Amino acid sequence: MPKPAEPQNSEPLEHTVRRAQQGERAALDAVVRAIQPDVHKLALRFLCCPHDAEDAGQEILIRVITGLSTFRGDSSFRTWVYRVASNALLNLRPQRLEQQGWDFAGFAADLAQGLADEDDHLHESVLLEEVKIGCTLAMLQCLDRGHRLAYIVGEIMELDHSQAAAVLGIAPAAFRKRLSRARADIVAFMQGYCGLVNPDNACRCHKRARTAITLGRVDAAHLQFASSPQQARQFPQVLAHIRQLEAARMAAALYQSHPEPRQANDIDQWLKQLLDEGIQAY
Repeated sequence: MPKPAEPQNSEPLEHTVRRAQQGERAALDAVVRAIQPDVHKLALRFLCCPHDAEDAGQEILIRVITGLSTFRGDSSFRTWVYRVASNALLNLRPQRLEQQGWDFAGFAADLAQGLADEDDHLHESVLLEEVKIGCTLAMLQCLDRGHRLAYIVGEIMELDHSQAAAVLGIAPAAFRKRLSRARADIVAFMQGYCGLVNPDNACRCHKRARTAITLGRVDAAHLQFASSPQQARQFPQVLAHIRQLEAARMAAALYQSHPEPRQANDIDQWLKQLLDEGIQAY
């Protein structure tokens, strides 16, 4: 897993955390900014819906701030943050896509019914990137929350098993079992239905685009996931590399190819208001 960015002054994050615990507002600001991208990315993968992910991410950051004094350094600070995030996400009330009750059988049926003819000319790279990301994130919703989170932290984020088990609050052996089952389900589904992973499958992003637009899952004028036209244009080369991997690694690599998610809300304004109003509370 790529090393997350440290605070802008290059001070080790744990040092900045200690200063924040002593009441330095600038340090607290730096800590929140350092972890916010990872928290948002985790929430987006878990929930799929960008709006729900932003709300959940902000709630997680508030929990981190208000609970910062309880961090004792028994693990890395990021492991502790992921543990806070894990608890928050697992205990959310059912979110938008979860309320639809997706499972792999239903998702497969949805894909089969939504394929356009080959002469549909929706081939714009950014639009196809939007379909790809939305579809693969929605696929994670077919896993129950425990297996979904295990797959995200263990397979996509590539936390080692002891760290991932600590994040989920379970024994390493239990984590390995949970991850193995989640991985098997995702890999089997992609091998059986996704044309990106298996070229023999009928489903193609350009054949799904028209249906996604018609159903309101994609707004071509306001894309939610595909923020980089350049990255979208480069995806065919990325896909060629992914297809050279063993089957068990293809699915994770496809998720890892997603661009950094963007936030609709102004994090600067939100963080300033939060610290102005709640700095004494933490």
